[in-house]
Amino acid sequence: MGTDPFDKKFYLVREDVLPEAMKKTLEVKELLERGKAESVWEAVHRVDLSRSAFYKYRDTVFPFSTIQKERLITLFFHLEDRSGTLSQLLSVVATSGCNVLTIHQTIPLQGRANVTLSLNTSDIRMEIDDLLAELRKLEFVEKVEVLGTGA
Repeated sequence: MGTDPFDKKFYLVREDVLPEAMKKTLEVKELLERGKAESVWEAVHRVDLSRSAFYKYRDTVFPFSTIQKERLITLFFHLEDRSGTLSQLLSVVATSGCNVLTIHQTIPLQGRANVTLSLNTSDIRMEIDDLLAELRKLEFVEKVEVLGTGA
């Protein structure tokens, strides 16, 4: 062993065709990750799985979200230059679950500033369109554009 499991070939398989032991292994892993069980022994007993089955499958079955790559989006804003606008904008982004990777703000000219944000949206708690709508509602935001997306 000792090899990275993510170097292997993966398949996307519907849950209903997985063997019961694999489904239960995923349940055990979730219990452990969320702190709902303090040990492997406790978790396997809660889902009625043998420890040997858990150890057999633990490094071979993963929730789809675990293997998704980071999702990135770059947004361009045209803002009114007022005290605290960037802070308010970033607060909305943080509340959505996005992680700010980069911020670029131009020097304000004629009461306006341009801001470009690169965001990791892997943990976003809403649809991107809903986030954009929330950002557009901010009274100091004159324009929001999506410059790019990617992984």
